[in-house]
Amino acid sequence: MNLSSLIKQYFPAAEEDVTIDVFDEKTIDAVYRHVVQILMRHMDIEKTVLDAFSYCFYEMLDNVIIHTDKQLGTVLTHYNQKAHTLSILIADDGIGVQASLAKNEKYRTLSEAEALKLCIEDNVTDGAGMGFGLYATSLLDQKVGLKFEVRSGNHAMQVIDGVISTKESDFWQGTIVYMQLQTDKEIDPQEVVAYRTDVTDEFDTLFLNDNELEQLW
Repeated sequence: MNLSSLIKQYFPAAEEDVTIDVFDEKTIDAVYRHVVQILMRHMDIEKTVLDAFSYCFYEMLDNVIIHTDKQLGTVLTHYNQKAHTLSILIADDGIGVQASLAKNEKYRTLSEAEALKLCIEDNVTDGAGMGFGLYATSLLDQKVGLKFEVRSGNHAMQVIDGVISTKESDFWQGTIVYMQLQTDKEIDPQEVVAYRTDVTDEFDTLFLNDNELEQLW
């Protein structure tokens, strides 16, 4: 995996400040906690954004383990405190979105571009998961997203200012999910998960003890 190329493409103004983590089935939880705990140190990040992001972030990591047939992924992270923006990229060199969805007979005739557009919709899955992670991530993008991209094979699906487009791109073996989020905007994190789970309670249980909760408020 050419990390230098990814950093130049997606983090051109912050090449020296990008955090890199590699994860697999054994280390996914540790990497997840590591990244979220780093973000928690920035008190200017709105907690409601962090509640929702932490849920979507784990789902994106888990997608690599479940759907790529490779079970090894890389996370690139950068937080711009001055601009209040979080940029995060999750990449793998697995089978890609089209081949993954084609495991489900319902989606076997989709083109690569069609598969990329469809993968962020609710209940779209290759059969190994619920088809909710990328959908929730797309809802997070609607709330605080500046850019959202899913890239696989020779195509990239982008959402910018709420407009979805699919275009040809340089070939990538596997899948890249990239997001840039505005972190100083208060949101309802439950809307991001369509009220299917309590992401605030999940975040507090995982990352905050009673003393930390008292200090936060």
